[in-house]
Amino acid sequence: MNLPNKLTLLRVILVPVFMVFAAYGRIGTAAYNPTAHLLAGIVFAVASFTDFLDGYLARKYHLVTDFGKFMDPLADKMLTTAAFIYMLVDGLCSPVVLAVIMFREFAVAGVRMIAAGSGTVIAANMWGKVKTVLQMLTVLFYYFVPFFMGATDIMAFGLITQVLCWLVALVTVISGCIYLWQNRRCFMQAK
Repeated sequence: MNLPNKLTLLRVILVPVFMVFAAYGRIGTAAYNPTAHLLAGIVFAVASFTDFLDGYLARKYHLVTDFGKFMDPLADKMLTTAAFIYMLVDGLCSPVVLAVIMFREFAVAGVRMIAAGSGTVIAANMWGKVKTVLQMLTVLFYYFVPFFMGATDIMAFGLITQVLCWLVALVTVISGCIYLWQNRRCFMQAK
């Protein structure tokens, strides 16, 4: 197993670690734990950096594998979906946004499974990468900004977080539509 694939597996392992800290963060509640909230953000940042690093190393050193093409986007989905679930639980992300994210991921996974049935591995496209980066930036904002803001900034923080979540939903829809259109031949082959 090459280094980029090991970094992808590290990101998968970091997902439950992130979830533990996020579960104890609970911003916006009486049980808010700023240290756990910040630690969740740090773990998320480290995991997000492995996303950049594994892709960079795989391309630079020609270490792109079918395993990486499959697991890298899956690891991203696990990480960002978990983060948006916690944002929903904390009341700062609309259920509609989470539903849009989940519908897109299920649709893309379905296309990938159909393609895999014919021996084809479909890598993420540029719009999927833009979506992932925007999701990660939104989550990083959510976990890091509260640590540095005052009590009077909480309303602005909530509003900005919600706007970012809706922007994520918009880009998610766009990227999903483009992905499905670019891979529509998979549907024709599935008949």
